[in-house]
Amino acid sequence: MCKTKGLDISEASDMELEPSSDSSMESSDSEVEISEAENEAAETVQEEEEEESEDEVIKAIKRECERKNDHPPVINCEDFITDISFHPGSDILAVANIVGDVMFYKYSNEENSLQNTLELHTKACRDIEFSLDGERLFSTSKDRTIMLSDVETGKLIKFYEDAHEVPVYSLTVIDENVFATGDDDGTVKLWDTRQNDRPVYKTKRNDDYISDMVTNESRKYLLCSSGDGSLTTIDLEKRAIYMQSEDHDDELTCLGLFRTETKLLAGSGKGKLYLYNWDEFGLFSDAFPGPKAAINALIPITENIVVTAGEDGNLRATHLFPHRHLGIVGQHDISVECVDICNNGTFIASSGHNNEIKFWNVQYFETIEKVSQKHKKHERKKELANNLPSSKVKNNAEFFSDMA
Repeated sequence: MCKTKGLDISEASDMELEPSSDSSMESSDSEVEISEAENEAAETVQEEEEEESEDEVIKAIKRECERKNDHPPVINCEDFITDISFHPGSDILAVANIVGDVMFYKYSNEENSLQNTLELHTKACRDIEFSLDGERLFSTSKDRTIMLSDVETGKLIKFYEDAHEVPVYSLTVIDENVFATGDDDGTVKLWDTRQNDRPVYKTKRNDDYISDMVTNESRKYLLCSSGDGSLTTIDLEKRAIYMQSEDHDDELTCLGLFRTETKLLAGSGKGKLYLYNWDEFGLFSDAFPGPKAAINALIPITENIVVTAGEDGNLRATHLFPHRHLGIVGQHDISVECVDICNNGTFIASSGHNNEIKFWNVQYFETIEKVSQKHKKHERKKELANNLPSSKVKNNAEFFSDMA
């Protein structure tokens, strides 16, 4: 609680004047009156200045006390965080860690509270995803198992033991019944929860780990990025390989869909972004250079804007059409591994190697959705270093003044 203190001002005692002549008395009386008037005036000015100054302090304190946070506070965890996932309908964030547990946090701008902890896997939990309706949680692990848990009760629904021959690296939910997993050796498997504990499809076209997998609303294709630098496309209807891309000179680490799911974006280990036209996954149509730090994860914010999580500890926003680096959304002390966006798109969460989860309000991107100017080559470094409104570091100059 903030308290303010007033100052008591003492009045001077009456002065005793020595006897003197009438003129001397009148002169002295006049001088005393003038002196007292001057003192009273000075005291009045001082009191007004102190009152005015005090009012400004109180106003500042009140403004600070009344100021509302525009994002939830930081979540600090005891163990290394391996993945995070927002619930599709409730204000719940699921957090997976290196010891195999999954924690559910209820978040708000005022506070975060731990609701439940599920001790699921015997080794590191690699990937977690909510079902489309948010009632189930899918989790994969280094212990080669897959688990389906009830979000409300925490009870185990389905257990796949020895689901892969090697540790499972990634998972994606395709529809209410089908999901896919990829492992450290490049094998991809499709599973149907209505069937037995065996996969309904299996393929191995990659020589390194399956880093990420996505599908669009039509669910015709499953796109799989790999550490070997290639993109594998699986036809989900025919359950067969549709296409294998040419190899890149660096690993592909993450995927995202843009432009009403007509564009596929892939992040890479050398900081580049590769853009593919939908149904043309053999060769990328464009490549965007970045800060030369590995992109560990990315999340679509709008149809034109992506936020990438970098090994240099920065979250960066990039406008894709036309291409322009917007700047830094937020920062961690060390590498950022995971990023996700909440169900209403107000803010994103990110986690790094220091076992903390930070939230960043990204509503301001709605005002810069349309950028008319492509980046200028000589301003690339300036754009990469620019700090956006959500960042804890502020810029001295206005960055968006020339974008309209």
